[in-house]
Amino acid sequence: MTTAALTVFDATIARAGAGFPVALTVTDDRGARHRFDPAAWCRSHLPGDRGLLARCAGPTLDIGCGPGRLTGALNRLGHPALGIDVSAAAVRLARARGATAMRRDVFGHVPGLGRWRHLLLADGNIGIGGDPGALLRRCRELLARDGRLHVELGPPGTRSWAGDAWLHDEAGNPGAPFRWAQLAAGELAALAEASALRVECEWTEADRWFATLTPT
Repeated sequence: MTTAALTVFDATIARAGAGFPVALTVTDDRGARHRFDPAAWCRSHLPGDRGLLARCAGPTLDIGCGPGRLTGALNRLGHPALGIDVSAAAVRLARARGATAMRRDVFGHVPGLGRWRHLLLADGNIGIGGDPGALLRRCRELLARDGRLHVELGPPGTRSWAGDAWLHDEAGNPGAPFRWAQLAAGELAALAEASALRVECEWTEADRWFATLTPT
């Protein structure tokens, strides 16, 4: 994420963590706007989390953990879990709720390379870096040979896209450029195969769409 986009994100997630109603908007490569609610990420649970958490029975890396909702839940369940995020504000919020979290870029140095039993890409984080194929290949490097990658996807029929995007805060300031992507359910298999992964299963819960991938 660019410095400008990270500044916008940090300020917004810090306000959300303090209890203020805030919003983030991403403008995609065609000019369409997608609105996000950072306050939801700060909750202790969201509908649809249960099935995702139930699939993480061993050491888990939560990529783009944000304020640590999922990492914290796994830690409370007694599972070893680490959240990573490029946002310093998000990592502070995650640690404040008792989650184990580090400020790290998934494409940089990450502890446990090749040994993680589970990876999480929830809350749209398949978009990290603006290249889902590159992200899946990096996840393949991080996974243990018998590991599982759990990915949240867009609903079937939504447009998959990757490229330049712009992050806006609710104050209407000029958008900060960064790279992002969206991947719809049903369009994962080809990318997974090209990344030495295969789709083991797919499921839905609370109008959210997920898939589990394993190394080939």
